[in-house]
Amino acid sequence: MSRSLHKAHRTTPCTNYHPHIGIITTCIVLLFSIIPNIAAADQLTVYSGRAERLIKPALDEFTAKTGIQIALLSSGTTELVNRMKAEGDRSPADVFITNDAGSLELARTAGLFRPLSMREIERAIPPQFRATDNSWIGLSGRFWIITYNTRMVKPDQIKSLLDLADPIWKGKLAIPNAGSEYLHAGVSVIRASIGDDRTKKFLEGLRDNAGTQVYQKSSQIVEAVAKGQVALGIVNHYYVYRHLATQPASPIAVVMPDQQEGGMGAIMNVAGIGVLKHTPRVEQAKLLVEFLVAQAGQKIFADLDKEYPLHPEVQADQALVERKSFRAAMVPLAKLAELRAPTLRLIEEVGMR
Repeated sequence: MSRSLHKAHRTTPCTNYHPHIGIITTCIVLLFSIIPNIAAADQLTVYSGRAERLIKPALDEFTAKTGIQIALLSSGTTELVNRMKAEGDRSPADVFITNDAGSLELARTAGLFRPLSMREIERAIPPQFRATDNSWIGLSGRFWIITYNTRMVKPDQIKSLLDLADPIWKGKLAIPNAGSEYLHAGVSVIRASIGDDRTKKFLEGLRDNAGTQVYQKSSQIVEAVAKGQVALGIVNHYYVYRHLATQPASPIAVVMPDQQEGGMGAIMNVAGIGVLKHTPRVEQAKLLVEFLVAQAGQKIFADLDKEYPLHPEVQADQALVERKSFRAAMVPLAKLAELRAPTLRLIEEVGMR
């Protein structure tokens, strides 16, 4: 900081202004015009569509290692994407983090992100988990799974998500509400895998079987299953493992679905990050990306959040189903963006709550 101020004094001829009060005023103006720029360089504004408890530990560790402060604004993903579009180049956001590849791709196609050329990204994150131009980069993976109450369901009763539409589960199923980004992404993959007609029948079965057991939060679905209010639910895997980490005796378990021959594979999505095109703090933003894709950042997602790290050299939590033991659906993550609009229309047509 002192070097910047000294340089400014040498290049600004405030001593040429002879009245003493003028000299003081001019230099004070100069001083305060510099300080905000220095402060801004030491802080990044992050818009986050992730729950604060899932991302803040990683951001706090980044601040501890670099000294760069994080101003965190958490809200709904769709709301934040719309906000960044409306704010344009005036947006205070430097970085956007969220929990859905489709939303990241929509932000990319809206021209909000800048492509990143970084060796750290190429080394750490396989190409299927990032945009083709690296304008968004996946950070951690999650799978849409079936959780069940072990006192009410035997694991061999369910092989596929599609089984949940069977009338035998009427009144025994909990699902996300119609506004859930997890539901949108999951149904998009199902549509791409089995077509609209079969997907519509599947959604009608879910609607009928769930009845009023429709939840805004995945943690509520896990609680309902654990308490025996319902027998089964659909959630991202890490909600179950976070629950079990604090309540290991809870009677819940998971099925990694659609692994049978001819099955579509487990539905995967990623949380990820993009650097805003207009940010003047590109180098600081790159440092954050570098930290989050490196082993230290990936280990936080694995250990604290119970997500699957995308870095091939970082191990997932031992409690999770081993990643090598199951197949993921083959629908490219970037395709979730173009699939979204017709998926939303189908969900509305079926009348899901």
